[in-house]
Amino acid sequence: MRSFSKISLSILAVSALALTACSSKSDTAATSAPAVAKRACIILPDADSGTRWEPGDRPALEAALTAAGFEADIQNAQSDTAKYATIADQQMSKGCGVMLLVDFQGAGVAVTTKAKAAGIPVIAYDRPIAGADYYVSFDNTRVGEMQGQSILDGLAAAGKDPKTASIVYSAGDPADGNAKMFYDGAVSVLTAAGAKSAFDMAGTWDGPTAGTEFEQAFTKLKGKIDAVLAPNDNNAANIITILDKNGLTVPVSGQDASTAGLQNVLLGKQTATVYKPFTVEADAASKLAIQILNGEKPTMAKTLDDGTPFLALDPILVGADKVKDVVAAGDAKAADLCTADVAAACTKYGIQ
Repeated sequence: MRSFSKISLSILAVSALALTACSSKSDTAATSAPAVAKRACIILPDADSGTRWEPGDRPALEAALTAAGFEADIQNAQSDTAKYATIADQQMSKGCGVMLLVDFQGAGVAVTTKAKAAGIPVIAYDRPIAGADYYVSFDNTRVGEMQGQSILDGLAAAGKDPKTASIVYSAGDPADGNAKMFYDGAVSVLTAAGAKSAFDMAGTWDGPTAGTEFEQAFTKLKGKIDAVLAPNDNNAANIITILDKNGLTVPVSGQDASTAGLQNVLLGKQTATVYKPFTVEADAASKLAIQILNGEKPTMAKTLDDGTPFLALDPILVGADKVKDVVAAGDAKAADLCTADVAAACTKYGIQ
């Protein structure tokens, strides 16, 4: 098991407290009203979202559920909505006490409808799904607010007024329910500071596409760019490649604390990244699934706009001085980060 930094441990503690806020009948429900099936059916969206779903979430979820005595049926839709639906049908035919779904291009909505018709509770994991019984994710609006603030901090450090700064705005794929929350959170902070968009890029999670979109922005603005609101590290890396090619360094936001993102932060090419430890999210989702499998009915203090109970975890803004915390938590390796061109920055910021 990976070690955690103090701040990650505190998030786990908060998650545990949130999930113990159950109805007064929870204790008796666990023994008197067991779930229909002692199986957690889990669908992951793809195998190519960086290094997350397969090497990260899958083993974390499986370990937690099996340790609690439940079967974990974990399948991957491989970026295919038809396969997503087929997997769900196969899982439900075998019996599911709970379904934990990571949505892919809306495929989770139809599966959720079928599951609920069959009396199976659904946890929307990481991405919201209309009709789900619960939603477990990081506070996506807060993620966006942190991204917006990182842009303002970068402009301030560069002596630029946000009211007159030329800022390129970009967002994630509009088919991903999280993307709007990230974007809205960021824009709320930027707007409050008087900033506005000089160019709006089309929403995407595809890095090369983001790079192409940014080239168009660069041409349209004739290179007059003071900052870039980028929705994640992957998009940011492709945007930074274009900036590098043109000899320009400006504040760029991001999220995911990926190796490339952390390296760009250390090199000063990306102002910050928002760190969302997947281990914390997997732990919280596993605890919720286990409660449901035990016949309990968890309650949560927060809800989405549509009323879905929302277990919102706290993201962490990581600037160059905080990269060492991600390494200490086991979610990045110094050997991967501290390559030749980043080695000096690693030494400067105490990364070993």
